[in-house]
Amino acid sequence: MVSAVFHSPSDASDALRADKAGSSKPSASTSNPTPLMTTNATIAPAAPTPPATPAKTPIDWGGLALNTLAPLAGIGLVVAIWALLTMKSSTFPTPWATWTEAVKLFSDPFYSNGPNDQGLGWNILFSLKRVAMGFGLAALVGIPMGFLIGRSKIIASMLNPLISLLRPVSPLAWLPIGLLVFKSADPAAIWTIFICSIWPMIINTAVGVQRVPEDYLNVAKVLNLSEWKIVTKILLPSVLPYMLTGVRLSVGTAWLVIVAAEMLTGGVGIGFWVWDEWNNLNVAHIIIAIFVIGIVGLLLENALVAIAKRFSFE
Repeated sequence: MVSAVFHSPSDASDALRADKAGSSKPSASTSNPTPLMTTNATIAPAAPTPPATPAKTPIDWGGLALNTLAPLAGIGLVVAIWALLTMKSSTFPTPWATWTEAVKLFSDPFYSNGPNDQGLGWNILFSLKRVAMGFGLAALVGIPMGFLIGRSKIIASMLNPLISLLRPVSPLAWLPIGLLVFKSADPAAIWTIFICSIWPMIINTAVGVQRVPEDYLNVAKVLNLSEWKIVTKILLPSVLPYMLTGVRLSVGTAWLVIVAAEMLTGGVGIGFWVWDEWNNLNVAHIIIAIFVIGIVGLLLENALVAIAKRFSFE
């Protein structure tokens, strides 16, 4: 209990009134709280964080030299040797003379002055057309035959000796048979491409089918799958890398065969163009044709390699 001491009666009455007034008003701190401190200052937004600078990848000088400079150095070495060997030659053209003729040829590759005088571009297109037809027929026949040989031991025993016997035959040996049967140079060239490019597709497809794991086929038997589902769902994904390898080998063979076939059959085509330039003793054009044949064959093979990587199931 706290006691207060007042010095006079007026002090006591004043204290009593003050106490009553304080008890009748609510406390300001509980009924109407006010902030301790107010300010009219505006808060500035934070500065944006600059984007992180990606780390610079160091240049692989070794890989660049291996992939770019080394091939260029090889080509330059061949051209230098060619130039040295032809410095005093009057029959074999120099690299500069060959380059000059190439510029003239490719300045107008699609001219046409008659059936036997057409530009280099037309000759390449006609050769590619024959290759596409012969190669396409070989794929239509060779790939299903490879599946049959791989699936059936009886068919494999029947056809393996024939394949082993006919596969090493030179392409030029098939050309007279085509001329005898078709009586025309164009179908004979297509026939030669067909019969020479079919063997890699048959062999590689058959090997791929034979290497399919037995577990896959046993599961197909348990599920009672039809032969069509076995081929499309099990065999085709497993055999596709082998099949595409056979296709790559076949298209290379087809492009090799067309040059030899067109040399003998005549008409329009890169092979006939080479033979015609030889008859005109234009060696520079023959060298240009050799480079063109190599570049086109390389492009065909690289295209099929890209397709094989795209459809690989590994």
